[in-house]
Amino acid sequence: MDARSDDLYPTRLERPSQSFERLDPVVHSSGQDRTNGPLSETDLARYERDGFLVFDRFLDSASVRSFLDDLRAYESNDSVLNSEGTITEPGKQEIRSIFGIHEVSDRFDRLTRDPEILAMVRQLLGGDAYIHQSRINYKPGLHGKGFNWHSDFETWHAEDGMPRMRAVSFSITLTDNTPFNGPLMLVPGSHKQFVPCVGRTPEDNYQSSLKKQELGVPGDKALNDLIERHGITAPTGPAGSLIIFECNTLHGSNANMSPWPRSNLFFVYNSVENQLQQPFCGNKPRPDFLGNRTQTEALQPVSRRELSRTG
Repeated sequence: MDARSDDLYPTRLERPSQSFERLDPVVHSSGQDRTNGPLSETDLARYERDGFLVFDRFLDSASVRSFLDDLRAYESNDSVLNSEGTITEPGKQEIRSIFGIHEVSDRFDRLTRDPEILAMVRQLLGGDAYIHQSRINYKPGLHGKGFNWHSDFETWHAEDGMPRMRAVSFSITLTDNTPFNGPLMLVPGSHKQFVPCVGRTPEDNYQSSLKKQELGVPGDKALNDLIERHGITAPTGPAGSLIIFECNTLHGSNANMSPWPRSNLFFVYNSVENQLQQPFCGNKPRPDFLGNRTQTEALQPVSRRELSRTG
């Protein structure tokens, strides 16, 4: 496949290529727009340095219980279980992820339009955004498999056609994150480097990669260099905690070898000025539940009254 002139982050290459510094800002706002929001200058400086932020108990316990009740209901809902957006554990029928959850759950949809969250998104992305992808992740006790090291942006760029690094992930834990139940692991500072990956992307790669990602995974040398330089952080904390991480931050997680499940809500905001193009790997676009192309208008915050209603 010939290289595209508009591809600033070539990846899925035939042979290994050197990592290089990102070409986009980390925080896209400036001036008054940068300071007008819930994130302090200390928060923004930490995000620029590390590529992520952690806030304990962002959601209260009642809200967490409501989302957990929804998840249990989905486990016995045939229409959800049979949806293409529901991914089960490799070789099992246990749910691994439910994608497009903001289109299934009114409660989740309202959360994505929480005024405080959208204000943070505006500070980080420098303007309006829409939901690129949403899901509930579920890692069952004793059997939950891990996720290999990867940059989300690398996949979204190659397989969805996201042109620039102007997206951010919000993850809210529905269970306590402990050192034992496979918590999210991040490499602080890794977001400043783009790591090209090796390997041609087959059509419909997502059908296998969502169970076990093997393409779009950095090589051992690149991983070793980044981790030796920056280390690994695994945020732990109570249910309801919020982890915000930049789209190019290297992350992964171990298998859950404890008896305690790990669940989290996950939603990705993409700038309205960063709309998806044709996938840079040369394949057809992935389904909308993975890379939204149809509902890309700017999200509007819901009222506090609407946010707090049940159901």
